[in-house]
Amino acid sequence: MIKKKIESILLRYISQITPENVEIDASPICFKLAKSLKKSPHDIAKSLLTQLSEDDKILLTSSNGYLNITLTQPFIWNHLIDNHYLEKTFPKKTQKTILEFVSANPTGPLHVGHGRWAVIGDTLGRIMNYVGATTDTECYINDAGSQIDNLIQSTAAVRSGGQIPEDGYHGDYIIKLSKSDNDPVNTILNWQKETLKQLNVSFTKWFSERSLHEGTTIDLMLDELSKKNATYEKDGALWFETTKYGDDKDRVLRKSDGSLTYFCVDIAYHMNKLKRGYHKMINIWGADHHGYIGRMKAAICVLADLTIDEIDDTFTVIVGQLVTLLRGGEPVKMSKRSGEMITLNEVIDEIGVDATRIFMIQKSHDTHLDFDLDLAKKQSNENPVFYLQYAHARICSIKQKIENMEITERSLNRDLVPAERHLIITNIQFHDAVWHCNDTLHTHSLVAYGLELAKAFHTFYQKCPILSADKDDQNIRRLIVEQTQITLVELFKLLGIHAPENM
Repeated sequence: MIKKKIESILLRYISQITPENVEIDASPICFKLAKSLKKSPHDIAKSLLTQLSEDDKILLTSSNGYLNITLTQPFIWNHLIDNHYLEKTFPKKTQKTILEFVSANPTGPLHVGHGRWAVIGDTLGRIMNYVGATTDTECYINDAGSQIDNLIQSTAAVRSGGQIPEDGYHGDYIIKLSKSDNDPVNTILNWQKETLKQLNVSFTKWFSERSLHEGTTIDLMLDELSKKNATYEKDGALWFETTKYGDDKDRVLRKSDGSLTYFCVDIAYHMNKLKRGYHKMINIWGADHHGYIGRMKAAICVLADLTIDEIDDTFTVIVGQLVTLLRGGEPVKMSKRSGEMITLNEVIDEIGVDATRIFMIQKSHDTHLDFDLDLAKKQSNENPVFYLQYAHARICSIKQKIENMEITERSLNRDLVPAERHLIITNIQFHDAVWHCNDTLHTHSLVAYGLELAKAFHTFYQKCPILSADKDDQNIRRLIVEQTQITLVELFKLLGIHAPENM
């Protein structure tokens, strides 16, 4: 990674003027060292400038104690033509991680909110595995509880010509389920799996809630909490003393009628994750689960023998905000086919998989998403997926035109023009962008990087002709184009979209 490379160069020279351990971050380094070295930032910057070796191929200048770093042409060429920027030199991660997302009730078709969490989770899983983290992805199937009973009763009522219960399910899909003798839960689960497969979303494992009820996990979990003095009886119910771990109130695990709360079963599920050897658990939940995080953190603290200050290293929740579908700037409320909320399938059918994926992750997960269906179908620079993929299609067109071009020995000595230099530097920042996503769990920044790369290429395309250029320029620009295609293909794999050869 370019940032790590620059950091290592600076730290090597910093170590020659101070034994202090210093982290290179957004803080101006010379100002950070001024107090311990008892020197002015200007003098420290001057010392670093005199230490720098030409072999490192970066240029340092200073202004009022601030260091300005310029990558020299040999530096960026070496990284581009040798594919150094694509070597997976990420920091080693030894943690075994489980990433849980979607986890929708198998009581109806997936909606666009599920789609957003699915794409965020799938993209994050791709990124984490790309950087070398051992990451499994999992979908938790909520196939037990009252919602399942309601689905079965609703389907049975329609089959027999009766009335659907008031608190039952009333969608048109219930009529479709009633026309088959198959288990409605399994049928809907298969629908959901097919939709996710169409969206290029896959899981290492599908985990059934029902299996927790059928096994001994729940009893073992309750025994574990009891042994650690985390539970108590009150009013005939079993309570978990979550307030000891920062929750705003204690929570019921087993009601006075003997039934288990959803929270109780969810604790058992997370204990199962710990028993399977996962050191890090990441969950993507909908906005309506925000108030659920505190109690679950309390449970993990007890089960994993952690303090509340340590919990974030083991358990992280990404809260995905809601999606509003728009058409012509107006909210889309109703499905064309059923008169209900539009389904994820209908969105995919209308705008395609690639547009669905990009639009789902183009904004931060903690931001409400306005999803404009008309914009997603536009073939214009306003449409982010078109803008990204058009860059790759343009490259394919260029390569067809120059396929039989005579190649002379490449000359990399002439000064790069700004558009060439900017495109090269944007290319070699690819791994920094990927690592940033992995480190922050913000997948939208990878789309932002992709759009910056596409913009750099489109500018290069306009300002740096190839066919009409001289031989040296042709060779240089052909090389830049070829490497940009490699970067785009790697990027598109992580985003889960295809790289079209023409548009």
